[in-house]
Amino acid sequence: MTVSTPSNPGPDAPLRAALRYGLDGLAVLVVVSAILSSIFAGLPGLWGALIGAALGGAFILTTAASVLFSAKIESGLQGIVLLGSWVGKLLLAVVVIAALKQFDFYNRYALFFTVIAALLIVLGAETYGLLRQRVPTVEVERDL
Repeated sequence: MTVSTPSNPGPDAPLRAALRYGLDGLAVLVVVSAILSSIFAGLPGLWGALIGAALGGAFILTTAASVLFSAKIESGLQGIVLLGSWVGKLLLAVVVIAALKQFDFYNRYALFFTVIAALLIVLGAETYGLLRQRVPTVEVERDL
């Protein structure tokens, strides 16, 4: 019997790596988006980029955090936690967007493009972090 051990032991190591890579991707996005949006739209662009990164990043990172949080509880409760977090973050996003419509201190294009970029980059970074983790495998030799 051959057993290979993961580089980062623990059953939640892939989820922790996904969250870590997602946060790293979001941090890079915040810097790049803030600089580009400030260059093209000034201070309103900066506000749009910061709000967009917070909204898009929180939307995606909440899922990974919920899965990590609920990994050790019963599967029925886990489903409730995940569904509740999904509904909660969707409602929060709708409320934030509705509340922001009345203000003009931010650039709507910077907000839109940063939210889209956050969704793509953070999700991609989480996927990359998840796939980079070594998962323990057990190979059993059988005599037939």
